[in-house]
Amino acid sequence: MDDLPDVEMLVSSLMSESESSRKYAVFKLQGLLSDPSFADAFIQGDGLLALRDAVMQTSGNTQAYALGSLDKLLELDMGWDGVDVLVVEKAVALAVSQPLVNIVRNALTLLVLVVSRPLTGSQKENGGAFGFRAIKPALDNHPTFLESLVHRLSASDHTLCANALQLVNALMRDAVMHGGEHEWPRFIKRLQDLGVIGGVGMLMRGDAANDARSPLAAAILEFQGLTKLLLRKWKEVRVNVELYEHKKALKTIHLLSNPEPYRPADSNGETGRKGRAKHHPEKWRRLGFETESPAWEFDETGYLGMMDLVDFARRNEDTYQKILMEQSVHPAPHRCPLARASLSVTLILYEHFEIDESANEEGSGHRNSLQERIREARANGNLDRLYRPLLLQWGRLHTAAINAFVRIWKASGAVLDDFYKIEEVVRIIVERVVGTTTRKTEVGKVEDELRSVSLEEARKWQMEGLDEVYEDAWGPHLVQIREQLHHESLQFMKEQRIRCLLQGSWFPAGVAVDAGWRYVRLSHNRRHLHYRSYPAKGDDEPGLSDLPEKLDLHSVTSVDSNVSASEQPATSLSNGGGGGDNSSTETLTEKHHDSLKPTPTPTTNTKITIIGHPPATKSYKLTPVHTHTEPVESVLLELYPQSSSLASEWLDGLLMLLSQQPITKETIRCVDVMEDWGVRLRMLNLRWEDVDWEALEMGAKGERVVVREVPGREGLGEDYWYDLPET
Repeated sequence: MDDLPDVEMLVSSLMSESESSRKYAVFKLQGLLSDPSFADAFIQGDGLLALRDAVMQTSGNTQAYALGSLDKLLELDMGWDGVDVLVVEKAVALAVSQPLVNIVRNALTLLVLVVSRPLTGSQKENGGAFGFRAIKPALDNHPTFLESLVHRLSASDHTLCANALQLVNALMRDAVMHGGEHEWPRFIKRLQDLGVIGGVGMLMRGDAANDARSPLAAAILEFQGLTKLLLRKWKEVRVNVELYEHKKALKTIHLLSNPEPYRPADSNGETGRKGRAKHHPEKWRRLGFETESPAWEFDETGYLGMMDLVDFARRNEDTYQKILMEQSVHPAPHRCPLARASLSVTLILYEHFEIDESANEEGSGHRNSLQERIREARANGNLDRLYRPLLLQWGRLHTAAINAFVRIWKASGAVLDDFYKIEEVVRIIVERVVGTTTRKTEVGKVEDELRSVSLEEARKWQMEGLDEVYEDAWGPHLVQIREQLHHESLQFMKEQRIRCLLQGSWFPAGVAVDAGWRYVRLSHNRRHLHYRSYPAKGDDEPGLSDLPEKLDLHSVTSVDSNVSASEQPATSLSNGGGGGDNSSTETLTEKHHDSLKPTPTPTTNTKITIIGHPPATKSYKLTPVHTHTEPVESVLLELYPQSSSLASEWLDGLLMLLSQQPITKETIRCVDVMEDWGVRLRMLNLRWEDVDWEALEMGAKGERVVVREVPGREGLGEDYWYDLPET
């Protein structure tokens, strides 16, 4: 200890009557007491009593340094013997009335350390004061302390704000952890009434929250975690109508609904004007509960659900009564159950903010954990994502979501059996609107968006999110389903396109004026293209026997076209082009009508060229084998489709006949649409419980194989029939 500063000299200076000596001593101590070795030597040298006297007797910067030095000792969990009731009283008094910021900062830090002190079991058994109880006597002498503490949250000094918020957090944590069942809710409500939510909300949206090195960032996130802790605690409180507070809350919900006095009719069917009014037989069902004993309906939400419903009714009394009155004129199955809607919204918000998943954020090492999260988020550039300012606006979000629930109910014409469907739509709305906000998003903007979301838009979001909803549980299965549906859709389009070729179509014979017309048709065995040229387009569709010319598809090597490059409709003739009524794609693509009026100038800029080996001639057949001359490719047939649909049908039909992939946008779009809707329809029917996990066995290659029992005919007679569709 030879290298340590002279403790005796510092203690002597602390006890000096010279203000400058005491000021210098406490100033030096602030830095020295961070060393546990020196702190121990200081206490062994009777410096603690001298430091306590400096805290109690000095003023100005000397007092600020003295408080800072005492804080350093307490942070090392040393020097607690010097903190008695009078020191706590002094710190509270300074925090309330002292104008000097440096004194207030250190006084608040001292109170944070006192409230947060982790006492051992023996200390608690000996009646040692800890937590809120340690400062309660001082607070009784200074009733404006909590109000001044909340006011400090709006101070311009960020360190002062952080210290004030740290004390708020310490008081809240101690109240929840060690307060009685009825004490902590009253204390939290008192803080909320003083405006702590608004104060922290301003800090959260401010620029200081974005400074990861500021102590304010950790304090804000700690408050956010404590807010989740409070919500979880309220949800865990079971509603009991025997308790005064719970019974009073239910009565408030009833009275705010403006119930009419109920006087049942007498034996003659007349309603008496006199006599005591009785409870309506649907007293609670009128409010949207399922039964006349509503306590059990709060099992999922606990007292949190009751608080939310009371808060909605109290803050929106006119809206509350208006909704109930509007719904009362509808038949019972068509009424929106307002109370059930409120409880559902509570659970939706609870799940959205992941309240249960944050249970470990408030552990003993929560501050170190927060600092680690802040450093990690800062390194990844997403510090803003840690903050959830809308969590602090729980009541306003709850109200806005209830209004959205009722509005969607009306727009959809829902009935009671549709309740969970509407609940799911509202869940999606909350996820989309609230989940896409930023740290600086005002709650008013969120309320406006929740107010303006239409049913159609919500349904669109619902369909867009189906892939994400089932991805975790059904990801590999969806890949297989999509591959299967893609193959099935492709086969369907292949058959559809080939059927267009089997039906035949009219094409202009060329681009020149008065080039005539050509009718082309695929043979039934799909091996030949039959065609014939005509001077004019006929009224009828020629049969295969009327088409003497034919092209063997085995001799075709490729099909070329400018359709896939341009994808623009060809310059149409006034008669609309051929193949209109023959096309079976009219339900999937644009419908092209066929007019029989002749046109003098058939022109087109779309061409399909069929290339291959020409038919062998006699001279070619007599060519000696040893020459090995390969036949030369040439143009076998040219088609000039008059519409984009006809071009897509024939080009992709020919390609698919040659076992090639389609290339036109129209065909590919149809395949994608069928594949997409097939996946969606299957997903709408998927449930996790649909999988018979007990029936799954491992195949030879390790894959899962479904093994199901083959149904037998035991107990079945011959009295059965087939229900065939009408033709």
